[in-house]
Amino acid sequence: MPVYTVHAPVGSNADLATTDKISFVRDGFHFWAVVFSVIWLAWHRLWLALLGWILLIVAVDAGLASLGLGRGTILMVDVVLALLLGFEAASLKRWTLSRRKWRQLDIVVADDEETAERRFFDRWTSRQRLVNDQWSVDRGAPPPTRNIPGQPFSKPPPLPQGGIIGLFPEPGGSR
Repeated sequence: MPVYTVHAPVGSNADLATTDKISFVRDGFHFWAVVFSVIWLAWHRLWLALLGWILLIVAVDAGLASLGLGRGTILMVDVVLALLLGFEAASLKRWTLSRRKWRQLDIVVADDEETAERRFFDRWTSRQRLVNDQWSVDRGAPPPTRNIPGQPFSKPPPLPQGGIIGLFPEPGGSR
């Protein structure tokens, strides 16, 4: 089973309002990083890694060509470097997140990213204490009524000073 690391920005308080900023990084081999290395790095916004990758490939190819090695040998070295990128792609993503001041929250083992998210949030919400959560609604109680004294919704709002706003007459007034 794949292992996912869970990351969140340091500046945001880890609560229910910031769950869309949480990132999951799958550990393991990334095939598309091997096949389309430059595009894969740019797609995941790993800009320093992309710059380093381009400089590494240019330097290695120029160095091997200056040694007089053939095209086949240079191609094999490029393939080995691409395989190395495929194995280390997740580490590059985690390194970039740590440079951007993200912290690692947890490690989750799951078959796919959706299951990893579900497992993480199940565990995470059980550890969180929800105090004064304005978004949750208690569905077990009966709906509030206006005839309970002392509750803020038991009195209708006051009328404006000049009467009703709009084209409607006052209640009980002449037509």
